[in-house]
Amino acid sequence: MTASLPPLIQAMVQPQFYPHPVQTPIRLLQTHISYVLLTGDYAYKVKKPADFGFLNFSTLERRHFFCQEELRLNQRLCPDLYLQVLGIEQNPDASETSAGAYGWSRGEGRICDYAIQMRQFDQAQLFSHLFAENALTLELMIQLGKQLAQFHAQAATSPDITAFGSPAAVQTIVENSYGLGQGFIGRSQTAAQFEATKAFTDQFFQEHGAWLQERQILGKIRECHGDIHLNNICLFKGLIQIFDCIEFNQEFRNIDVIYDAAFLVMDLQFRGRPDLANTFLNAYLEWSNDYQGAVLLPLYLSMRAYIRGNVNSLALNDPAIPDSDKVTIAQTAADYYHQAWAYTQPQTGALYVMVGISGSGKSTVARQIAQQTHGIQIRSDAVRKHLAGLALDQRGDDAGAWGTGIYTPELTQKTYDRLLELGIFLAKQGATVILDAKYDRQALRQTLISQASAKEIPLKFIYCTAPVEVLHDRLNQRQGDIADATSKILAAQIAAFEPFSLAEQAWLHTINTTQELGPQLGELLSSNPE
Repeated sequence: MTASLPPLIQAMVQPQFYPHPVQTPIRLLQTHISYVLLTGDYAYKVKKPADFGFLNFSTLERRHFFCQEELRLNQRLCPDLYLQVLGIEQNPDASETSAGAYGWSRGEGRICDYAIQMRQFDQAQLFSHLFAENALTLELMIQLGKQLAQFHAQAATSPDITAFGSPAAVQTIVENSYGLGQGFIGRSQTAAQFEATKAFTDQFFQEHGAWLQERQILGKIRECHGDIHLNNICLFKGLIQIFDCIEFNQEFRNIDVIYDAAFLVMDLQFRGRPDLANTFLNAYLEWSNDYQGAVLLPLYLSMRAYIRGNVNSLALNDPAIPDSDKVTIAQTAADYYHQAWAYTQPQTGALYVMVGISGSGKSTVARQIAQQTHGIQIRSDAVRKHLAGLALDQRGDDAGAWGTGIYTPELTQKTYDRLLELGIFLAKQGATVILDAKYDRQALRQTLISQASAKEIPLKFIYCTAPVEVLHDRLNQRQGDIADATSKILAAQIAAFEPFSLAEQAWLHTINTTQELGPQLGELLSSNPE
């Protein structure tokens, strides 16, 4: 096998090539565009001289440029992994296949190629491996959602970058994808499924082009990662690292931030873990305050799945792949195409509205409803802090004095107005939305009933209850949450709570959060909102 490798890679699999201790044998990993050599403490990546049109590493100058780009882009998300770009010299006096034929550049010889030096991480810490071991937790998904939201907030944007998110530019990506996929009709997708998926996206651009233009105005087109899936995420020294950003194509990288996040949502759903996908998505939306961007998910999720269908289908044309393997590949491609179609199917929106005082378990119940309904959970704690321009992990009151800081009546009303606006808008577009707030006033609940009825949106209030002593214990033990409420305010909240009117009770479902939630949620979700 080694003999079939290029002479440079033959040299790099030999321990004496490196000026530092290595673990032998040196492991060589290959993709269609690069070689990766694992030496123990360090990994080295060499780009293949490939030209696929959308990617061109065919010249030494191009490989040098894209090595530098890969270093620059990936150091944004994982600076501890990506170290430097190193030149490789060829010794003109040595045989091309000898151990001394190549070496790291010292500025004396002719550089023949370049390598990116990285810290090597334990492959068992890849999220894809953790997933296979059932070790990918909801807490990791929350951390990842927060981390990606913070990255997107800082990612570069400019008029040139923003232009990549125009309706015409996005539609061109979609049309190119369908143009490629059309060649696999009858092999890994059916004609009917192809036409139905394409009809959805055609209609989406026709009806919602203004949404894409608004994203441009809001600065949501940024220099993103472009390839976020479980194989490109790992743990290194206990921290999440999102690596292997797309450096070779601006069109794939300069995208809407919600399209960047959509890849991982699709990946987790495809792998049969919608609960992980939902937890990641809601954490991302909460920290990014990009709830309105969720209306683009049917389009962007379908695009992501369809592209994966194309990528897998392309392998069917590779003569080097045995026909026996192509059976499995064709099925995987068909599954992706089917998922792309499934995202285009119309959904009926609904509003689940949490009701209860602090510590009653509203957010815990809301999170579980969201996971089981693929819903979007919108917490008043997050909305309030975003409106106030406050970091979510920063306290919003003055020295713990409730009713001060961001907890004024004026900002409270703005918070509930925003919850109403987001809930109605998203549910009207087919999303299930869980509004997570106290909703302790009849006027707030009546407004929701009126608005939902006018828009023909199904609605249900979920009233969470627990004994007062339990509420005190929960609030006293609360740590690491964005909510600021403490047990000091319970008496005032209880006194201010307005009971449900007879009319409101038609939409009411009560949950005792000190009892097992599973059966209660099962009963709740078995009946559709009114």
